[in-house]
Parts: sequence; C-alpha cells; structure tokens
Amino acid sequence: MRVLGGIFDTDESKLKLTELKLQSEKTNFWADTNTAKKVMQEISGLEENLNLIINFKNNLNDISEFYEIATQENDIDAIKEYSDELIKINQLIEIEVFKLQFNGDTDVKNCYLEIHAGAGGTESQDWASMLRRMYLRWAEKNEFKTKIIHESSGEEAGIKSTTILIEGKYAFGYLKKESGVHRLVRISPFDSNSRRHTSFSSVWITPHIDDDINIEIQDKDLRVDTFRASGAGGQHVNTTDSAIRITHIPTNIVVQCQNERSQHKNRDTAMSMLKSKLYEFEMQKLEGEKKVSEASKAEIGWGSQIRSYVLHPYRMVKDLRSNYEDSDPDAVLDGEIEKLLFSNIKI
Repeated sequence: MRVLGGIFDTDESKLKLTELKLQSEKTNFWADTNTAKKVMQEISGLEENLNLIINFKNNLNDISEFYEIATQENDIDAIKEYSDELIKINQLIEIEVFKLQFNGDTDVKNCYLEIHAGAGGTESQDWASMLRRMYLRWAEKNEFKTKIIHESSGEEAGIKSTTILIEGKYAFGYLKKESGVHRLVRISPFDSNSRRHTSFSSVWITPHIDDDINIEIQDKDLRVDTFRASGAGGQHVNTTDSAIRITHIPTNIVVQCQNERSQHKNRDTAMSMLKSKLYEFEMQKLEGEKKVSEASKAEIGWGSQIRSYVLHPYRMVKDLRSNYEDSDPDAVLDGEIEKLLFSNIKI
C-alpha cells in the first residue's frame, strides 16, 4: 500500500480533481467540445484511481483486524484464509503499480491485433490459429471485448491471416511489445511420420486511433478494392462484394475488412484501421525505429523471431528479448501470458 501511496499522490490528485470539477461547472465549458471531453476523461481517471486507493485501504484494514483476532484465538484456518487474501490484494496492487508504466499517448487505447502465417502451408496456418486462440483467451480472461475484423482461412486447417479489434483500457499498452515473429517447435499433427517441425507466424499490434487524434488521408493516396467475403460457410459468407481492401499508396500499407454486411461499414472500419497503422508508422519514425509496412516487413522466419514456443523435445516458452522463460507452454497457449507481457514492458 505504501508503494501505491508513494507513486500516486492522493492529496495532489484530490486537489487536481477539485480544480477540474470547478472548470467543468463553468457555463461555457462545452463551447470547446474536444477540450471538455479531455477534461471529463481526466476527471473520470482521477476518480477511478482515488476510489481504487480507498478500496485497497479499506480491505487491508478489515483483513488486518480479522487477522489479529484470528492470531489471538490461534485459529489456524482463519489465519491461512486471511494470509491468502493479503497475497491476492498484494498481487492486485502490483498490477496497478505496473499500469503506471503505461505513460504513452496511446497506451490506454484499444488495439488491432494482426496475425499472419509464415511460409510452410498448413503447419504455419495451424500455428497462426493457435496464436489467435492464445490472445483471444487472454482477452477473455481479462474481460476485454474482441471483434474479428477480417480473416482468411487456410486450405486444410488454421488461418492465413486475421485482424482482431481488442477493446479495453490499456489493451494497446499490454500488447504493444507482442509485435514480431513467433516460432513454434513441435511434433507435427499433420506429419504421418511424426517428425518435428518448426513453424513461424507474425504478430503486429497497432493502437486504435479515434477522433481524439486527427489523421489526414487524401483520397488520391488510396486504392480501394472490393471483393466477396470468405469464411467457413453458411450464413457468415457474403453473397455480394461487400468486403473492402484499402491500399495507402505512399506507404504501401494495406488494410481490409469483411466483418460487416454493409460495404459502407466495412470501408469505415478499414479507414479506422488505416489511420491506426499510419499513426503507428509515423510514431516509430519519430522515435528513430525502423517500422515498416506490410509489404516490407521482415521475413517471417529464422533470425527475426521474438519468442519461441517449444513443445518438443523439451517444453518451454522463451522470450528472446527479455530472456524470460516459462516452463508451462500449455498454460501460455491457453492465454496465461501476463508474465511474458510484463517481462517486455519493463525493458
């Protein structure tokens, strides 16, 4: 608790909250809608943090009192129960302290998750679908909403590519370091000789850019193609050319959407994705990092991977940037990726 109190100054925050609320009560407050919206968001954030601190303090005080009584009465079961509760609260506090590292302009935003299978046909396409499941399970466990924007299925199994919108506070902050090539080593379920195979798939994360950030795109810089949406069959397959593919000619960035029935809605979603990619593209340029577009991304293969998932001959997931290792790949592939995420955000 002392850690949270030291980093998050409640007295200063209360003063700031009072100032913002007085500002929001002025008669001309909503004259500038964008400024007013930002002030209201800041008020909401400060109130949320203050309530968080109050709840932590109240819970800790209650447990401390019960623990003291249990100790006096030598109630072993109660002592164990309250000790476990303290451990849980400590873990929650660590998570909140960790979130303070999300200080980028877009860390708080929703994000787009893209997965592309590498060379290798069915093997890599199956691996891409395993990665999709891993991230969807992680999102579900953390109560993030997900929406598949576009997906291309493999001929035999798995997926060639997918784009998913992940909605929730700090979605981009959590996942932003997942961009890169992910490598899988296993005994292939598609090989009748049960040989070991290595597969690669790429993951790319971009923030979802809303109206708060103005991104200007000229029509002359766009090439728009329509096509018929593909899918597993049945009612989810469109019978009209409603799917949209947009190419930004200057950067060769390509986005596509087939989720909606309406071509107009698909175009709106695709434009939102394009703005997000262009924003990230420019931010990486400003930071002096080499962030390339879809057509010029690093080859999905040896030498460019950021993480290895090994299921044979031993079992381990290793992040090649932080050197963090997890000996339970089944749990990781079931969405337990928090420690892997944290190991890289702290770098």
